[in-house]
Amino acid sequence: MSIIKKLVIRLLKSSISRYLDEAKLYKATANANPVRQFATWFDLAKQLDPEFANAMVLSTSSSSGQPSSRLVLLKDFDEHGFVFYTNYGSRKSCELADNPQANLVFWWKEVYRQVRVEGRVEKVSRAESEAYFATRVRGSQIGAWASRQSSTLEHRADLQKKIDAYEKKFKGQEVPCPPFWGGFRLLPHAIEFWQGRENRLHDRLRYLRTDFGTWEIERLSP
Repeated sequence: MSIIKKLVIRLLKSSISRYLDEAKLYKATANANPVRQFATWFDLAKQLDPEFANAMVLSTSSSSGQPSSRLVLLKDFDEHGFVFYTNYGSRKSCELADNPQANLVFWWKEVYRQVRVEGRVEKVSRAESEAYFATRVRGSQIGAWASRQSSTLEHRADLQKKIDAYEKKFKGQEVPCPPFWGGFRLLPHAIEFWQGRENRLHDRLRYLRTDFGTWEIERLSP
């Protein structure tokens, strides 16, 4: 990271610290559209933490109701939902196949904010998965072929053998997107914005999607 960029981030953090003293979140000034409200918060988070602002906790549950959570990366979002990518044979994918309801949580400590997203998950189109896969570095592309995510691995060396085999297989050519790999889109029915305030008297606004596709906003107690 350049010296100038470090100075800019330091100044931003300093101004954010002063801002937190008077941080507020009101229905009257919040965007009526939660995706646009998210975009505003997300843009600031990226300025302060360009590398990990898109990290989010994805929570799923098994058919028996056992919950599980893990950090994944947000790769795209729009009015239709929030997108992440994974191996379709992974634990998260198997649980989503049994129970497509899921939850996302973003935490941005620099601005003392979090966002919770609840909704139903569906696979993105094959074209979307292939387009995103093409942007990944080659090492990650090879890794996607070599790893059967969440399956038992006896030795690390076994994984390396698979990596070596796929590097040989795809040598001198583009690595195609594996048929068992792709994206999911979480279609939200509820999005909550949490702004930290002093004395744990935080501001919480929850957006609920109506049967007409519009959004209603309600304030929650801290």
